[in-house]
Amino acid sequence: MTTVSAARRDDVVGALRRGTVPHSGLDLFAVGLDRFTHALDRELGSVSGGGAEFKAVRGEYGSGKTFFVRWLGERAKRANFAVTEIQISETETPLHRLETVYRRLTERLTTATQPPSALREIVDNWVYALEADVLAAGEVDEADEEALDAAVLELLERRLSEVAAANPGFAAALRGYHRAQSEGEPAVAEALIAWLGGQPNVASAAKRYAGIKGDLDHFGALAALKGLLVLLRDCGHPGLLVVLDELETLQRARTDTREKGLNALRQLLDEIADRRFPGLYLVITGTPAFFDGPQGVQRLAPLAQRLHTDFLPDPSHDNLYATQIRLGGFDLAKLHELGTAVRELYADGADAPQRVREKVDDGYLLGFAEAVAGELGGRVGIAPRLFLRKLVDVMDRVDQNPDFDPRAHYRLTVGGHELTEVERGVHVQRAASADEVELDL
Repeated sequence: MTTVSAARRDDVVGALRRGTVPHSGLDLFAVGLDRFTHALDRELGSVSGGGAEFKAVRGEYGSGKTFFVRWLGERAKRANFAVTEIQISETETPLHRLETVYRRLTERLTTATQPPSALREIVDNWVYALEADVLAAGEVDEADEEALDAAVLELLERRLSEVAAANPGFAAALRGYHRAQSEGEPAVAEALIAWLGGQPNVASAAKRYAGIKGDLDHFGALAALKGLLVLLRDCGHPGLLVVLDELETLQRARTDTREKGLNALRQLLDEIADRRFPGLYLVITGTPAFFDGPQGVQRLAPLAQRLHTDFLPDPSHDNLYATQIRLGGFDLAKLHELGTAVRELYADGADAPQRVREKVDDGYLLGFAEAVAGELGGRVGIAPRLFLRKLVDVMDRVDQNPDFDPRAHYRLTVGGHELTEVERGVHVQRAASADEVELDL
């Protein structure tokens, strides 16, 4: 049995208590994902070897797309990848504004040891790695700081020569950052890290110091991404997993925004196919309507061709190496299995573990799963989030109160304010009032 630290357990249970997907620890209760592991690990291995991969994850609302990509992110981090997850939206992060997408990418960049944003730590580690390579060559004395700095700068230029040809500013900013660190200019160094991360409105003095002009634009962002991949590789991270989540929001965007976003996605896929981003694993998520409907991918024929995947009636026959993979959602058996895993995780850290296991036994879990799904019109596939949130609430009460019997004392109430848009829609259809529905268990 896997040993789980108290901090990790608390993070997971706390997220479920709030009704959100945990950012880590998903392997502790991943249900039904084992079938994907071999194909995904093989693709991660291809990226580690200098390749580039793309995967589209399709599933209805509530099918677990966000859970899936965060679970994949954990697997990637165990392979020492850097990982970033970006929520696409028309107002905050429009897909066609690649400079904004790149900025979000760096803001949410994580590694197995560094929380967001890990950009500065990665740049520092890269500089340290360059110094180590120079010293290992034995051509420079460590005590000769001036010679060491010059040798590091020379190696920096060689490593970034390809990127510098497309975006000289990226290499110049790195050069300026190294110089600012050497000359004791922390404010300048901080500003140049911000510029490397795609932040706008960087102080003019810092840009003059490094010999760069303007901010990263659409094309500069793509070159900067190439530079970031070089940095990651040189400091021991074999790849970068980039998740673009909720692309179905493009369907509700203005026509011009949607068309530009779809074309930007096509451009990214072509760049990956041409191996212009070695070390990149790009994953997108969307609903079937986004991939197959008239307001999504099908509006751009070249993109539809690149994403086309044949799905047979039986999901167990799916080709997991295909461009698209689909998530089948939950049935009651999987929901019960999920509840059992979370109960055991919770009980291991509870004050009264035996009481939790006895009062929230398998029979109660099955009935509870049926009840929550019933409140959502029998749509088990969209029930996991609400099911887990309510289940943790029940176990909290059992753990805190010795006389609490969930079968006798707990009433399942589902309020419209605690539901997502999709959950609220089916709940309103289920009940005349979405304010409160009582169900005896």
